[in-house]
Amino acid sequence: MTTFVSHLEAAIDGTRIPFGRLVGMHADRPVWVRYDLDRIRQAVTPAAIANRPPTLWRYRELLPLPLDAEPVTLGEGMTPLLPCPRLGAELGLTDLWVKDESQLPTGSFKSRGQTMCVSLAKWLGVTRVALPTAGNAGGAAAAYAARAGMECFVFMPADTPTVNQFEAHLYGAKAYRVNGLIHDCGKIVKAGADRMGWFDLSTLKEPYRLEGKKTMGLEVAEQLGWTLPDVILYPTGGGTGLIGMWKAFRELVELGWIPAGKLPRLYSVQAEGCAPIVTAFDKGERFAELFPNARTVASGLRVPAAVGDFMMLDTIRESGGKAIAGKEASIASWMRRASGAEGISVCPETAVCFDVLEGLIERGEVRPHERVVVFNTGAATKYLEAMPVELPAVDRDAVAWDKL
Repeated sequence: MTTFVSHLEAAIDGTRIPFGRLVGMHADRPVWVRYDLDRIRQAVTPAAIANRPPTLWRYRELLPLPLDAEPVTLGEGMTPLLPCPRLGAELGLTDLWVKDESQLPTGSFKSRGQTMCVSLAKWLGVTRVALPTAGNAGGAAAAYAARAGMECFVFMPADTPTVNQFEAHLYGAKAYRVNGLIHDCGKIVKAGADRMGWFDLSTLKEPYRLEGKKTMGLEVAEQLGWTLPDVILYPTGGGTGLIGMWKAFRELVELGWIPAGKLPRLYSVQAEGCAPIVTAFDKGERFAELFPNARTVASGLRVPAAVGDFMMLDTIRESGGKAIAGKEASIASWMRRASGAEGISVCPETAVCFDVLEGLIERGEVRPHERVVVFNTGAATKYLEAMPVELPAVDRDAVAWDKL
């Protein structure tokens, strides 16, 4: 086995766990993957990585899948980091960028986590997986499970967007609608583990989805010439992307690939209809309570209880950032405003980020010349219910030109 993983580590108490066997959580909390960074420093350089194919697998030494194991992949390319001068000018920023995850194989950032955790699951001998989903994770898991030849069970709230339901079904998963929210779906997955013999791919209930999401941070650093932005806004449901990026930045600092002096302020963005991390942050608490009556059209943010709550809150505070909720009523307007300004397919979760960013600028918390990166975590076309549209009609034989 050729790997640079040194061990696994319980996030709640630091317990060391051997790598190379099937692991879920420890003490009902997530598990970190730890690497021998001294060996990585000797084995590879940023210049060597630059000569590799432009996929997330270019960072193999910093990923858990052994180098002699084939990944389960659908061709996950590096997603573009797009300058947004017109939208920036509207907001009063001179250096605004969008990291566009909608261009990944399953149309969202969930491709990163699923290619990684399904690859590790296959390597470890898993043949049946299950997970709850509030949106894109279910379709991505179904796609990568199909690619791996695994059986996949997906449980989702009954009002999950139609496209996400369609995706899971299309890719051959056994998909079910549940009369509840994502944490209710998670209870079904947990209860069925012994009876059904499946491995739980729930967010942060195994160590490897996080490592896939970590590649967002690695890519941003490389795309900016091994520097980092001043500010990152990230839409936060289960939180693996936020936690993973910060893990990537800390590892890059230890490797000496990026400067230690200035890491970005991370803004964890939630919708006001489901904001457990914001509530805990505002109260100064490390653990979040179940958010009551969670409702938001940004389905990926509808996670009323997250097992990695303390990891998110630790990360936000260490970065000097904040957890902030955006307005539900602004989602549709920001989707069209941002998409129309730059031609990027902005999803509802990212629309909430722009609502929050506007407020940060108005309050002077984000300054005009700071470099700001907003993550677009999925394609708008997967959220038809979020922005119903009825186009005006035109008579083909009598176009009313003065009305156009």
